[in-house]
Amino acid sequence: MGRMSNADDRANNLPASWDPKAVESDLYNSWVDAGYFTADPASDKPGFSIVLPPPNVTGQLHMGHALDHTLMDAIARRKRMQGYEVLWLPGMDHAGIATQTKVEAMLKETEGKNRFDYEREDFVEKVWEWKRDFGGRIGNQMRAIGDSVDWSRERFTMDEGLSRAVQTIFKELFDQGMIYRANRLVNWSPVLETAVSDIEVVYKDVEGELVSIRYGSLNDNEPHVIVATTRVETMLGDVAVAVHPDDERYQDLIGTTLDHPFLPDRKMIIIADDYVDPEFGTGAVKITPAHDPNDYAMGQRHNLDMPTIMDATGHIAGTGTQFDGMDRFEARVKIREALAEQGRIVAEKRPYVHSVGHSERSGEPIEPRLSLQWFVKVDKLAAMAGEAIRAKDTVIYPASQEPRYFDWVDDMHDWCISRQLWWGHRIPIFYGPNGEVLCVGPDEQPPAGYTQDEDVLDTWFSSALWPFSTMGWPDATAELAKFYPTSVLVTGYDILFFWVARMMMFSTFAATLPNSPLGQAADGRPQIPFNDLYLHGLVRDEHGRKMSKSLGNGIDPMDWVERYGADALRFTLARGANPGVDLPVGEDSAQSSRNFATKLFNATKFALMNGARVDALPAREELTDADRWILDRLEEVRAQVDTYLDGYQFAKANEALYQFAWGELCDWYLEISKSQIPRDGETPTGENTKIVLGRALDVVLRLLHPTMPFVTEVLWTALTGNTSLCEATWPTAEDTNGGVETDDVARRRMADQEKLITELRRFRSDQGVKPSQRVPARIDFAAADLTGQEDAVRSLARVDVPAEDFNASAELEVRLSQATITIAVDTSGTVDKAAERKRLEKDLAAATKELDTTGKKLGNEAFLAKAPEAVVDKIRARRQVAEEEVARITARLAEL
Repeated sequence: MGRMSNADDRANNLPASWDPKAVESDLYNSWVDAGYFTADPASDKPGFSIVLPPPNVTGQLHMGHALDHTLMDAIARRKRMQGYEVLWLPGMDHAGIATQTKVEAMLKETEGKNRFDYEREDFVEKVWEWKRDFGGRIGNQMRAIGDSVDWSRERFTMDEGLSRAVQTIFKELFDQGMIYRANRLVNWSPVLETAVSDIEVVYKDVEGELVSIRYGSLNDNEPHVIVATTRVETMLGDVAVAVHPDDERYQDLIGTTLDHPFLPDRKMIIIADDYVDPEFGTGAVKITPAHDPNDYAMGQRHNLDMPTIMDATGHIAGTGTQFDGMDRFEARVKIREALAEQGRIVAEKRPYVHSVGHSERSGEPIEPRLSLQWFVKVDKLAAMAGEAIRAKDTVIYPASQEPRYFDWVDDMHDWCISRQLWWGHRIPIFYGPNGEVLCVGPDEQPPAGYTQDEDVLDTWFSSALWPFSTMGWPDATAELAKFYPTSVLVTGYDILFFWVARMMMFSTFAATLPNSPLGQAADGRPQIPFNDLYLHGLVRDEHGRKMSKSLGNGIDPMDWVERYGADALRFTLARGANPGVDLPVGEDSAQSSRNFATKLFNATKFALMNGARVDALPAREELTDADRWILDRLEEVRAQVDTYLDGYQFAKANEALYQFAWGELCDWYLEISKSQIPRDGETPTGENTKIVLGRALDVVLRLLHPTMPFVTEVLWTALTGNTSLCEATWPTAEDTNGGVETDDVARRRMADQEKLITELRRFRSDQGVKPSQRVPARIDFAAADLTGQEDAVRSLARVDVPAEDFNASAELEVRLSQATITIAVDTSGTVDKAAERKRLEKDLAAATKELDTTGKKLGNEAFLAKAPEAVVDKIRARRQVAEEEVARITARLAEL
């Protein structure tokens, strides 16, 4: 009685039902207060570390973030349970353009001002105020989904330590001649008046126009060429027309010049270049080097002039034509009209759908623009980043992503790092009164009279230092010694180029500096920032479409936390996370995960009410077949999960746990345990079953904890009486079946038992017996080698031991591994024959209709000739099912 009382107490520690909203927030705060997530660099445990890819301080977590965080948290929690000292370091990115845009919009709305109405320092202080007021949203969301990050080490890409690291790496690169300033073509945002990175350009299909312009003589018999463009306004910057060197149509024109329609002093030369496709259009291409990336490359090859025809706001400027001062889109119309008046418009196609790059932040079309910018010379850096992967210093998961990585680093162009903004790390270059240029390090001061460069650094410059700058670099800190290089980077494959490659470049470079605290990798190669690189796919909607505002198919992860609980959100994402593969999610997935959490809760509470406990396992020979089977299966699943998680196969690991926990543990063993645990009193078998049931739940809850931390914590502490799963150990073979060999006899008997119960349940249903109704049945358990399974079979199939005067009303044959047995069942008196006949006749009518419908389709030659083979096969399968149903129901009606 003492044990049952204790069991009742433990069951009573659980609420009546699982309500995540009532538990999660307080539980998370208790973990943080207990210091479970705080890393100790002085620990004797082996170190394991992850740095959180810093989300933008302006934003909020979307489903992609939620997937990222779920997987990182699952890794961190498992490693703690495996005995590692784990540092999961959080932080946020200052997000130069995004943040400045938000603050400027706020100031315009609240004060009617823009940034130029302030002194630079005053505006930057406004941004810091905004960051202090609104920058904590993501932190709260991270807490809501259970991130086990070390909050005591939270960093920001513009905090004092990061600023020092940025200045240090900039000066080192500058002093080695790897940072330079030059006029180059960049993506330009006329609204933001700054260069933007490739990742901040979004390509959209738009309806524009394709206009064909005639250069040269209007007389067909005199020299001329026809070119086509979607941006007529750029013709003001045309300096040449290119043709293919082998194109016979233009051989006589190569090297000659044509007059510009609006600029009489400009002669446009006709050049030959292999880039031109002679089969496309007229085979002639207009060249505007200062406003098109392909034209810019051609201009460099042929040493062409590169006149800029627009100012920073996208207005025509400096051309000396009547179009100066016009917005580029207004100029597009006016120039086309002026060309038409000259008779130079040969053709117009409108609408013409084509892809146009737009600024992600401000929304307008990007304008390729030649401007003076700062660049990083990347050849040496990219080579080191490529070698680190080729030498397997860093291993990419999945390996299929390696070619994409090499395509980028092996053909990387110099990186534009300057932005014409006020918010960000200001470039540490100072100009003297006599044209001197001085790079100032973090511990240096510029001489009097020097002025600092106006530009700030690209946000990716500081985030490229993230793995080591957050641990105190350039100083030799205890964190770097214990936790660097980081163990794994978890991120989406879509930023492989923009962030991952840059981290690889800067970390390997920093490792080569004199007295670097970053050390070396194998064979003296520069140290890498992370040992493993796990690239997951993108989260899409349930139809596989990209989530977007325009489609209205986005899902707010916080909405799912509110409705289904953080565990349901996390399990849905982890269960679908295959390396490098996009993940479709929808409401059904979240509901299924919530149901799984509820299933675990109900199963554990039932087990506790029936005395389940975690204790030393009894000797194997004292256990029933069912006991040995569930422990063996538990070990198989545990080993499988370990293998999957070691290879970052989160979907396979969590699917294996789901199928085992729901199907085998809850739906089979838990039900079998009812027949092994007596309702009154104690038996050796019953006590053993309580221990086995407790052990199985203990291990499953520990295995699920990294993905579903909240519900498992509540259940495991109630089951074991221990403080927290955060301090629990990761299961081993000793925890499951004691590390012994699998009992094949028990496995076979349990498979036979499951088949026997399933066949009996199906037979009862066919006979019209209600699920709750018990009927007598004669079963030869000895012939099937299932003598020890009789109680469980009769309990779960709801069939009783027959009386001596038993008369069978029906029989069924079941083929098992040891024998085919005949089971006699008496269902007389249990079935309302009139009601059953009425139900069967209704089912027969439906099956007959299906048989007739599919028969007509398969008999239609025209249909068979046009329909895809897959469709025809599906109809054939439907017809076969209908035939079987008609036969089954007809036979049953005959019996009645």
